[in-house]
Amino acid sequence: MIETAKLSWQDLDRAAEANRRAAEARRAAVAPARTDPPLGRSRLLGVDAARGAAMLAMIAVHSLPQFDASGQPTWWFTAFAGRAAAAFAVLAGVGIAFLTQRQRVRPAASSGLVAALIVRALVIGAIGLALGYTDASLAAVILPYYAVMFLLATPLVFLPTWLVAFTGVVVAAGASALLHVLPPLPQPSLDNAAFAHLLDNPVALLTELSLTGEYPAVAWMAYLCAGLVIGRLTLTRMRTILGMLVAGITLAATASVASSVLLNRYGGLQQITLTQPKSGLDTTATTELLTFGGDGTTPTSTWWWLAVDAPHTSTPLDLLGTIGSAIALIALMLLAGRVTPTWPRRAISVLLVPLAAAGGMALTVYTGHIMFINSDLDSFAPATGYLAQVVVILVFAAAWWATAGRGPLEGVVTAASRGARRLATWNGRRRHGRIGMSMYTAAAAPARPLEAPAMGLRRG
Repeated sequence: MIETAKLSWQDLDRAAEANRRAAEARRAAVAPARTDPPLGRSRLLGVDAARGAAMLAMIAVHSLPQFDASGQPTWWFTAFAGRAAAAFAVLAGVGIAFLTQRQRVRPAASSGLVAALIVRALVIGAIGLALGYTDASLAAVILPYYAVMFLLATPLVFLPTWLVAFTGVVVAAGASALLHVLPPLPQPSLDNAAFAHLLDNPVALLTELSLTGEYPAVAWMAYLCAGLVIGRLTLTRMRTILGMLVAGITLAATASVASSVLLNRYGGLQQITLTQPKSGLDTTATTELLTFGGDGTTPTSTWWWLAVDAPHTSTPLDLLGTIGSAIALIALMLLAGRVTPTWPRRAISVLLVPLAAAGGMALTVYTGHIMFINSDLDSFAPATGYLAQVVVILVFAAAWWATAGRGPLEGVVTAASRGARRLATWNGRRRHGRIGMSMYTAAAAPARPLEAPAMGLRRG
């Protein structure tokens, strides 16, 4: 009797251990994948470094003069205007790919992920609307546009990669043409979107964020499609990285050459000049748009405006060219992270790691930058103020990452999206009768090893 009892307790212990492991597996299945893990573990150092570089480029556009004494664009404006914001949007698509484990999402297991993406968009949008009371002449806040982009991008996660790429091509080619065929839309206010605008006229705000604003979400979906495709690639393979570099440079150069040929050799500029009275712009404004770029769209007086590749015009050539520069930037940062000789690797890491730390908390850094340039603290000369921001950002980001990890605002977004994912997954499992299993059934079921879906990424 004693031996029988002993064996029974051993059986119960084994059953309890099996139940514990099964419960851990179920919790791991319900819990969302980390969306902002520590650098060097499940995300590539080069991807975050590319985001950090794009951040510093965007700050340069906001903080440094756009033109020199002769009225011509400065070299940093020529190099970074339009390209920095585009790189952010492409990298946002890469982030969505990482969030979905770099693969197509199956509808059967999508409720938690969809909830996480929607809540992520809403939280980022709320932060953007809170920043909407800042001066748009200093910087147009991009976050409300990002919120709309994330909402529009949600269906993309269910598509195969080839269809995501095809969608991006269609959007890049046709989004700006919509304004030429749609009835005339209200002129955008070009103010930063704030909660007051949302309460006062939500339809007008949504129209501006989607079609006519500084970063029109519909046209900019081309960037998220490109990023989603890139994020699904095997970014640890040298062949993939080199292919991205060649493709990015080729795409950027082709868009620039095509625009020049269409405008100068085939009479595009002449048609733009002839139809200027119908465009609503005078000669000076037309010249400035062609030289310095637009406010998200171009006039619809002639279809030849679609041949322009100036910054923030959202034309097909502008979108394709800036997608190319973003791909090339990501590839360069991935290559930098793969340098193997000891001394060059250490020298590169001195710059790459702080950039990656800043890129890993880009939402926090961007918010701090917008608040700084709108405050009395920004009393420096342009170059001094820019260098001060760069030093503070790199030092703060590196120190925060080394001690606390995820950035403060990134933590808020991740916590909210995780909570939404858990709740949606729990509700889905409850509806399908998967919750409420008795302890006896769970204990009797054989423990299955946990197979966490690996991202297939390691430190680049």
